[in-house]
Amino acid sequence: MEKAWLTQYPPQVPAEVDVHQFASIPALLDDSFSRFARLPAFTNLGATMSYREVDELSRQFGAWLQHEAGVDKGERVAIMLPNLLQYPVALFGALRAGAVVVNTNPLYTARELEHQLVDSGATCLVVLENFAHVADEVIARTGVRTVVTTQVGDLLHFPKSMLANFVVKHVKHMVPRWRLDGAVPLRRALEAGRGRPMDPVPLAASDLAFLQYTGGTTGVPKAAMLTHGNLVANVLQTREWVRGVLEEGVETGLVPLPMYHVFALAVVLIFMRIGAHSVLVTNPRELPELVALLRDSRATALIGVNTLYNALLNAPGIEQVDTARMKLAIGGGMAVQAAVAERWQQRFGMPIIEGYGLTECSAIVTANPLTLKAFSGTVGVPIPSTEVAILDEAGHQLPAGSEGEIAVRGPQVMAGYWNRPVETATALTLDGWLRTGDIGVMDANGYLRVIDRIKDLIVVSGFKVVPNEVEDVAMMHPGVMEVAAIGTPDERSGEAVTLVVLRKDPALSAQELIDHCRKYLTGYKAPKDVRFRDQPLPKSNIGKILRRVVRDEEGDRPRRGLSPGV
Repeated sequence: MEKAWLTQYPPQVPAEVDVHQFASIPALLDDSFSRFARLPAFTNLGATMSYREVDELSRQFGAWLQHEAGVDKGERVAIMLPNLLQYPVALFGALRAGAVVVNTNPLYTARELEHQLVDSGATCLVVLENFAHVADEVIARTGVRTVVTTQVGDLLHFPKSMLANFVVKHVKHMVPRWRLDGAVPLRRALEAGRGRPMDPVPLAASDLAFLQYTGGTTGVPKAAMLTHGNLVANVLQTREWVRGVLEEGVETGLVPLPMYHVFALAVVLIFMRIGAHSVLVTNPRELPELVALLRDSRATALIGVNTLYNALLNAPGIEQVDTARMKLAIGGGMAVQAAVAERWQQRFGMPIIEGYGLTECSAIVTANPLTLKAFSGTVGVPIPSTEVAILDEAGHQLPAGSEGEIAVRGPQVMAGYWNRPVETATALTLDGWLRTGDIGVMDANGYLRVIDRIKDLIVVSGFKVVPNEVEDVAMMHPGVMEVAAIGTPDERSGEAVTLVVLRKDPALSAQELIDHCRKYLTGYKAPKDVRFRDQPLPKSNIGKILRRVVRDEEGDRPRRGLSPGV
């Protein structure tokens, strides 16, 4: 196929990358541990671990998994932790032991956790004590035979570790009662693994590394099978994209997105490839702490989603933050809204560099040039060794400028869905294309614009309305804090556009917002109804507004009309 996007590559970026330099993630990590041993690798809650310390602690945990927990190659180890120093230790230890990691959202309900543990066939669970009560409810109905528990402060420096654990448990009462017979504290596991050699585990690029569950926004979550080769390829592909902008051994990346999400996971692995220092944010919803970290960490790179950037712009104290050292603000996980991007650039004098990726692609597919001077409104061009096409419903490739389904082909594309052969066959074509379920347009230069999810489209009298477009327009109004555009039943048009809004200005009325939208949208796209909420809209683990949940919540509510302020 013609790859028009190659003409847009910076001079130092190659069209193709040798993705076979390392056979596995542990082999790639070993290279970084050796080259950057003395440099800081991770900081969290005021404590820092060097690359050497992460190397040693993850080896200890891997040895314990092999010799004490009896975890064999290919067994699934679920990790149910927020961003703490324990996360990379457990993650890299499990991978080094040859296990398949099942990244698990610590905010899961008992039903959600049980589904993931049973579906994945996990035999080991690593869980923060704050969430152990959820595991306690379901563990007997799963195949998990070993549970490892940890407290927030376990890997912090003494005496801060003891103080943190005491405050979390006895002052803030953030640890509900739990009882998991035979559970092993992480610190005991690390001590038991100290000095014990790890059994060598031969790992090939085709071996599974992760069962990475999708967010479940379109139904029951399913696991993308990501191989070692998938992740290694995506790290090496993206490393070439950042070459010349991010330097080895000098960068500091602020990571407010959870490592159990594929976007943050991929970025952290890329940071490790270049010897960067990753500052992990445990709870990005604590905006004062996040603003303080942005001010004090001297970060050179920040990753976030639209809602995070929007929240930061509205956070007290953000006007005192100096980002003179920052080279990159990267947006992913969901569409960055133009109004948010414009405000960010006005405040900080730098654009949000948007990219596109999927769980099924390990995760990065396209990116804008990092030298961009202003928000482009696109998600950029395919990164090296990646092909992107726009397909019609029959699977035929469409010409530039045509709207259709985005398809991706490259070494980062998953092996399939775990135990779901029918869905795998639907998503993956015989010639290696992944049909993403996203609608997009690619221009003549290879720049991709993502329009929306196919399943989120609103059909008004036969005309398709893209929620992202309506939300972008609504967010241009200064009185709007958050918004979701959903389709609601309408007797005349089948569906009508409804806005569900969290107001920044309490005086904003429904009619005022509808009139605003009508200035920028054709008639059938303009909202007929506005419903205001007093609480933030439901979001995924990385802050993506969940339209499906909003639709479900609004389903039984009658239309509230256009009365002022309602």
